Amino acid sequence: MATKKKKDGNSTGNSDFTIKEKPFYLSQGMEIDLFEAAYANRLPVLLNGPTGSGKTRLVEHMAWRLKRPLYTVACHDDLSANDLTGRYIIRGDQVEWIDGPLLMAVLNGGIVYLDEIVEARKDVTVVIHPLTDHRRCLPVEKRGKIFHAPHEFMLVISYNPHYQSVLKELKPSTRQRFVSINLSWPREDLEVRIVSSEAGIDENTAVKLVRAANRIRNLVHQGLEEGVSTRELVYAGTLLKNGLAPGEVLRSTMVEPLTYDDDLKKSIEEVLKNYFSFQ
Repeated sequence: MATKKKKDGNSTGNSDFTIKEKPFYLSQGMEIDLFEAAYANRLPVLLNGPTGSGKTRLVEHMAWRLKRPLYTVACHDDLSANDLTGRYIIRGDQVEWIDGPLLMAVLNGGIVYLDEIVEARKDVTVVIHPLTDHRRCLPVEKRGKIFHAPHEFMLVISYNPHYQSVLKELKPSTRQRFVSINLSWPREDLEVRIVSSEAGIDENTAVKLVRAANRIRNLVHQGLEEGVSTRELVYAGTLLKNGLAPGEVLRSTMVEPLTYDDDLKKSIEEVLKNYFSFQ
């Protein structure tokens, strides 16, 4: 059986991974400046923050701003180092090498974003470590080669410290290799602008959604695992704009996704009824 290897650097064109239109993003603080400085100095970045706080949107915005292709990987329990670097596959009577997203980013000078890094298998953190220090290289054992990242390459990972279990905590030996940028839910005036713009709703409705969300977020310290994300507020606004019944919309976007606990559901609904009329 013949073996066929793709020529290094020609796995996929950059245009397939280029952000062509400017993603909407409102800065919470200095995160854009920190990100740009890290990129200019070839430093990897760790984004800390709760679900729906804008981590992915920030990366998309920066990829567009820096004019670099973006390779996004949603990490999960079965994700291995081979999934990131690449693998041989059988195609017809030939064995062909297929680049993984991490190798593609190294070869093409792109930004690779590993979302929720601790959800991946342990060998993933091992393979990214050489890319986070002065070596900036990616050893690919199956190819018997070491690929050196160009100046344009950047590694970005995300982590939700409030959600991850102790068993899946990001180790200090990994955290300390990154410039850490902390994101939280935006302050009220920014979040109102985001929800109003993204959902296409009036400011008054956006204000009610955000204020209700901020009160619900206080329940995180009273048994609620996660607060309402900005993403869920956009979903709620979008459905309300379409004329659906407020009660059904709010239950499906700001109650059911947050908890299975009936008492917590009732508490959340009581908060929402202070801002919206429904049964």
